[in-house]
Amino acid sequence: MSATTIKATGLTCNHCAMSVREEIEEVENVTGVKVDVVKGGESTVTINHTGDLDTEAVSAAIEEAGFTPVG
Repeated sequence: MSATTIKATGLTCNHCAMSVREEIEEVENVTGVKVDVVKGGESTVTINHTGDLDTEAVSAAIEEAGFTPVG
């Protein structure tokens, strides 16, 4: 299993984190998601996965949840 960490902006609460988690968990090969919310800054999203991770799909999932991926 591998882990990939990315950043996202716009998250302000646990509900935001839950929305991001739910969207990213739908991406192929994702086995778990942990979100550390930084209100007013860049939140850290750690994604556990098997095989390759489609980072474009992850970015799209974050946008679908209503937030902005960084990078």
